Amino acid sequence: MSDLTQAALAPGGGRTMERARALVRSRSGLIGLILIAMLTVLSLFSAFGWLPYDPIAQDPPSRLQPPSSTHFFGTDQFGRDVFSRVAAGVANSALIAVVAVAVAAIIGTLCGVIAGFYRGVSDGVISGVTNVLFAFPPLLLALSLASVFNRNWFTIAMAIAIVYVPIFIRVTRGPVLSLREIEYVKAATSTGQSRSRVMFRHVLPNITSIIIVQVTLSLSWAVLTEAALSFLGLGTPPPAASLGSMIFDARTLVTIAPWTMIAPGVVVVLLVVGLNLLGDGLRDALDPRNRGKK
Repeated sequence: MSDLTQAALAPGGGRTMERARALVRSRSGLIGLILIAMLTVLSLFSAFGWLPYDPIAQDPPSRLQPPSSTHFFGTDQFGRDVFSRVAAGVANSALIAVVAVAVAAIIGTLCGVIAGFYRGVSDGVISGVTNVLFAFPPLLLALSLASVFNRNWFTIAMAIAIVYVPIFIRVTRGPVLSLREIEYVKAATSTGQSRSRVMFRHVLPNITSIIIVQVTLSLSWAVLTEAALSFLGLGTPPPAASLGSMIFDARTLVTIAPWTMIAPGVVVVLLVVGLNLLGDGLRDALDPRNRGKK
């Protein structure tokens, strides 16, 4: 049985502070928290309009200036401030990733719980659709879906969400199959409680640790997927800032203005690494076998 499954089968309740301390004690979890906190602050600068320059305003006389006290990350070929565009790009990527993963988590978790708890026809249909979606490479499926709809942040988020729904179905279905055979679940059913009540009151709360970890890991892949879509011209439409499109635009400038590629590239790496490290830390903190360890 996997570590995540064992975490799901452990009874919960009253361990929030203990798990938070375990997360902070974890080196990977602490580093992930710091990285994500820094990038969250950067995205908040954009969300609240605290940027030094308008991220889409062009200033041709200031084009391709190197990093300085005036422009922290330099300027691009249109004279736009790279720092402001990176901050706006982080905010846009975070919005798309959070919405996509939230939708995927809600739909995928509900489908996975229904498939694992009710079995029968519902399990067959849901598992069949899941297998079909898994047959497509994730990026290719996201590209296909994004190309069908008009490009805006919401349609991009929905395209990414569809790609990640089967992951949540697969992750939740297995533990639910085990949980439905646990004695307290059988006892709740035998006392006359409806199956839907048992499912939402006794089964779903015990897989929250799995969902939390999977959400964190999926966020990192959603950021990468959004950046890849933007790099290929199917992501956030211009002139809005996007980390992927910034990297694409900097391809021809890398020899004369390397800062135009380094800044968005490093931020994408920090986002992905931070979310993965945070996911590793959460997995260790939520694993019941690690409770009591220093």
